[in-house]
Amino acid sequence: MTHDTRRRLAIAAGTSTLGLAIAHAFGWGMRPAQAAEGAKFEVMHTEAEWRKLLDANQFAVLRQEGTERPYTSPLNDEHRAGRFSCAGCALDLFSSKTKFDSRTGWPSFWQPLDNAVGEHEDKAFGMTRTEVHCRRCGGHLGHVFDDGPKPTGLRYCMNGVAMKFTPGAA
Repeated sequence: MTHDTRRRLAIAAGTSTLGLAIAHAFGWGMRPAQAAEGAKFEVMHTEAEWRKLLDANQFAVLRQEGTERPYTSPLNDEHRAGRFSCAGCALDLFSSKTKFDSRTGWPSFWQPLDNAVGEHEDKAFGMTRTEVHCRRCGGHLGHVFDDGPKPTGLRYCMNGVAMKFTPGAA
């Protein structure tokens, strides 16, 4: 490796580190669920209580608006009849009747159950999306996009770790 190549790599690494530090300073990336900031929900806990109730992956997604890696959730391949509920408060969110294979690597649905989710504009990472959260505890579930199948044309792209599946009546 030449001196010039090493110098370029060092500059690139330094620039990347600086960019991450700036992003962290401005709150870009993982942060407390925006739905819960100042909002009142039926189920509310302190951060310490949430950490005791949820495993590390669930906490990162539900409370810090993280995203699980695609194709890592067993719920992506769940095809039995049943209900998908919030891993934070057990509120039923989606019926298996509305689940479809979006080929994205995340469990996807074309419609939530009535009065199950809330939505708000998410401008993280320099783009505008619609964030979906549990209406009872404010936990971050994923995002909704307008590229889904009929009859709604919507794709509720959910983090599997944010949900639990109960087989039975859908």
